[in-house]
Amino acid sequence: METPVFEEIEPASDCDCAGCRHWRRVLPHAPAGRALAHPAAYRTLVAAAAATAVSVLGAGGAAALPAAAHAAHRPGVPAGDEPGTPQGPRGPLHGPVGRPAAPPAGAELAGITRTEIIDRAKSWVAAKVPYSLTAYWSDGYRQDCSGFVSMAWKLPANEWTGSLGTVADRITKEELQPGDILLFHNESDPQKGSHVVIFGGWTDGTRTAYTAYEQTPPHTRKLDTPYAYWSNSAQYLPYRYKGVAAGDAAKAGAAGTEEAPPGAAGPASHGVAGYPGRAMFRPGADNPYVTRLGRQLVRKGFGTYYTRGPGPRWGEADRRGVQAFQRAQGWRGGAADGYPGPETWRRLFS
Repeated sequence: METPVFEEIEPASDCDCAGCRHWRRVLPHAPAGRALAHPAAYRTLVAAAAATAVSVLGAGGAAALPAAAHAAHRPGVPAGDEPGTPQGPRGPLHGPVGRPAAPPAGAELAGITRTEIIDRAKSWVAAKVPYSLTAYWSDGYRQDCSGFVSMAWKLPANEWTGSLGTVADRITKEELQPGDILLFHNESDPQKGSHVVIFGGWTDGTRTAYTAYEQTPPHTRKLDTPYAYWSNSAQYLPYRYKGVAAGDAAKAGAAGTEEAPPGAAGPASHGVAGYPGRAMFRPGADNPYVTRLGRQLVRKGFGTYYTRGPGPRWGEADRRGVQAFQRAQGWRGGAADGYPGPETWRRLFS
């Protein structure tokens, strides 16, 4: 019997078919000189073994050998609903050989406005940047979902779903503003389901759907998405980049909601005199700021919803009055939700 010849072939590293995605998770990713690391090389080994088996056993015996690795991936999940790809690791721009190197933990974060975040996200949508775990776009960012967020936030390195939370603060659904993210990191199995999208604004006042900017196969997209996501919805948590700064409120409103504060609820954080923060205007709130807001709505001609004088307890009359005022500014959708943000307050008291 003639000794079989084994030939190792290293195909393109950015192969993104369903089978290759599967074998990236189960085969060792060894450097040159170690065990086979790529599914195509594995298939070459199988093919060589099959050829030998044919010569010894005939076609019938060879039929029992393993089939090629390209098989159906994630059956039952509608295409485009949930990414079926693992996450790339944290690393420097342009990849392992790129520069600059990944910054040390705790490095100061650069500031960026919400308008700039959305504009940067739109640039990948317009370019239809192909999804890839191994390729890097011309700006140095990895072409997967976490690389996309790293690019939009102008981070100095490529983060992944397990590290994005270190440069962001956990927020509530009510606090979501354009440029924030919805993050699902599966700690028990990061390769299964982990994903992140950029929040672009509510599609209407019900807050049941929003505009999502995301990097997912086959390329970057902008899509109206049910809150919090198509699947694993309860696992997607809202976060806000620690370096976000106040920006152009008019542009933010066009993106789907008004400009939001960069973080804390104090007036100094918002740059709007007297504004106490969103938490003061929520169901169950009872404070003098609600009274002050209501009285100003009456002065401005938006007090028709009150059946008795404005008081300190937040109610539906307050919300409807604020919403009427917001619509009078030309705002629509999530920008006119009836809850006063800093820009609503500034215009109401100007």
